[in-house]
Amino acid sequence: MNPMPELIPMLKQLRLSGIMDSIESRNRQAIEEKLSYMDFLATIITDEIARRTQKRLETALRRANFRNQKTLEEFDFTFNPNINRGLIIDLACCRFIEEKVCVFIVGPCGTGKSHIAQALGHCALRAGYDVLFTSVSKMLSQLNAARANNGFDRQFAKFASVSLLIIDDFGLKPLKGTQDEDFHDVIAERYERKSTIVTSNLDIPEWTDAFPNRILGAATIDRLRHGAYKIVLEGKSYRSPRSVSKLQPENCQSTEKRLLKKGGEKH
Repeated sequence: MNPMPELIPMLKQLRLSGIMDSIESRNRQAIEEKLSYMDFLATIITDEIARRTQKRLETALRRANFRNQKTLEEFDFTFNPNINRGLIIDLACCRFIEEKVCVFIVGPCGTGKSHIAQALGHCALRAGYDVLFTSVSKMLSQLNAARANNGFDRQFAKFASVSLLIIDDFGLKPLKGTQDEDFHDVIAERYERKSTIVTSNLDIPEWTDAFPNRILGAATIDRLRHGAYKIVLEGKSYRSPRSVSKLQPENCQSTEKRLLKKGGEKH
């Protein structure tokens, strides 16, 4: 007698419908391996926990709004060997989130700032923290648009309350109008309550140059710097163009010959 028709509605009622994906294969496994009832139950419950964990991670990844799916496993530490790998690995343990302090990632363009920031965000998600990735310009534009639509408080709370806020490209463009006030308010609200990662092409002493109001800028940066960790990236750009000689020379030469041959036929 097949119990599945009776099990399906009960599993749905208990919100365990994911078990249906594996219960038949697990049942065959239990018969073949002569598993006890308790072992069989533990197996299907483990499957359900794994499924829910994966589903939560996928949902959190969508909400995090990462620019791309970068991880530490994909980062090439050998390209620029002076990078402080030990500090980055230590930060991947996410203790800084419990400490409620900031992380600065500074360095020239193309040295991997955004990659490392998003990779640390991935580590935080896997550790169970909620994460949001944004650029400075996008965050401030969203706040300004929300102000016009009477939704400022809700949008502000989104940036202020997330466990880890990653702000990319600070100082790339100077702040204008009320942007310095909005940026300050977000940082002040998160100060000693939540953790923030900030990436920038500028070194920290230059950050005040981005603020029209230097006094407000100094107050903002003072809050960011309190207890913060600093990752300095130096060296070559990962975005350096490849030389023509490395671009499949044999294929390029054969293509050139075909083009020359066609050109000769036309003449």
